Amino acid sequence: RLSARCLQLAIEDLSKAWKNFFNKAQVDWGRPKFKSKKAPRQGFKTDRAKIIDGKLRLDKPRGIKKWHDIRFKGAKSLDGELKVVSIYRENGKYWASLPFEVNVETKHKTNHVTAVDVNVGHINYTEGKVNTLPDNLKRLYKRIKHYQRMLARKRVVNGKRATKSNNYVKTRAKLQRDYRKVANIQHDIMQKFTTKLVIQYDKIVIEDLVIKEMQMTHVASKGLQRSMFGYFRQILSYKCDWYDKKLILADKCYPSTQRCSKCGHVKTGEEKVGLNG
Repeated sequence: RLSARCLQLAIEDLSKAWKNFFNKAQVDWGRPKFKSKKAPRQGFKTDRAKIIDGKLRLDKPRGIKKWHDIRFKGAKSLDGELKVVSIYRENGKYWASLPFEVNVETKHKTNHVTAVDVNVGHINYTEGKVNTLPDNLKRLYKRIKHYQRMLARKRVVNGKRATKSNNYVKTRAKLQRDYRKVANIQHDIMQKFTTKLVIQYDKIVIEDLVIKEMQMTHVASKGLQRSMFGYFRQILSYKCDWYDKKLILADKCYPSTQRCSKCGHVKTGEEKVGLNG
């Protein structure tokens, strides 16, 4: 059971989704989709949550007598105004997203400039290289591929009945669990690297790639997904805005990957650097 406020916020989100769908200025906004109760991720929002004595207190639905606060680690270190809290269930576990409005501290000016080149498996920048495909990610990708094949074989053999079997449900849960682990590892790598960039440099140059067009090609789509270029650019953009740093987008047609910044020599033929760097 949910409080009335949670249902009101859900209706507000639906209203915003339809307005954005009919807004001709937002051509990429899709039609709102029905959310099934069987979906792997389910949740709700509330703007009446509070943190009291180091515990999360959600608004109590009417008619419920017993209501308990939720303990969590790190509550004492939190600072700022708590905004709309999201509670969701994913892979059989419950999560709470607690956004806080805080004052962003400005970073010291360094007068340093760097260029970042994102490749499949690593990122090159002025100080060296960052590995974006560590061994634990490789193992997870291998396991994900194994689970995907298992599910595909079950669907081929048993058809629509396969999705109702216990073994299929268990395998799908394992697949979703590994997807979550991959997302957590990638998120950790990108957050730490982008924070390092905005601390050490005042100007950061990246290539202005059109990700959607490149993902339409089968050869580059998997490499782009694992390189996390779109996610990297998104995080770096808002951190540069936060800390008053300048993000420069280099023309995608300029041969920056192949051209030497010192002598101007352009690599051709077998010398050319590909997506793997």
